[in-house]
Amino acid sequence: MELVVGRVAKSHGVRGELVVEIRTDEPEARFAPGVTLRGRLARSNEVRDFTVESAREHSGRLLVFLAGISDRTAADALRGMLFVVDTADLPPSEDPDEYYDHELEGLTVQLTDGTLVGSVTEVLHSAAGELLSVRAAQDKREILIPFVTAIVPTVSLADKLIVIDPPEGLLDPE
Repeated sequence: MELVVGRVAKSHGVRGELVVEIRTDEPEARFAPGVTLRGRLARSNEVRDFTVESAREHSGRLLVFLAGISDRTAADALRGMLFVVDTADLPPSEDPDEYYDHELEGLTVQLTDGTLVGSVTEVLHSAAGELLSVRAAQDKREILIPFVTAIVPTVSLADKLIVIDPPEGLLDPE
């Protein structure tokens, strides 16, 4: 299974530099000079390898030079590219309260009283924090649940279960 660690937003300047949205907790390791990145354009199965020449932080994103990408035209051709790693290559998290997105996807979600809510389809990363996108068991609608301890007190990967204690109105269809 692939895990996205970055996405090319656009080119930057005329020398082939890329603006990359960070989707990893370890950008300094994933985008270090000399590292080989696997890149896949959205809606494509073709994977290409790129070597990082340099990377620097800029306004919450990275500005990255890749070997062989030396002008704006080549950089523009990579717009939307996803940089991915194989989940089998990832070390286990050392913090029991940290999870990879793929570990949460597919888990059953229930209330503290055991009532089934649905299952996690995706983890969304927003400026305000992470959200669990849950497909409701009853009507198949999408429910967005803030992934914070006050609302999500229990995550059990072993039991494939997330227990939530939502505030009033969070699960209402409107």
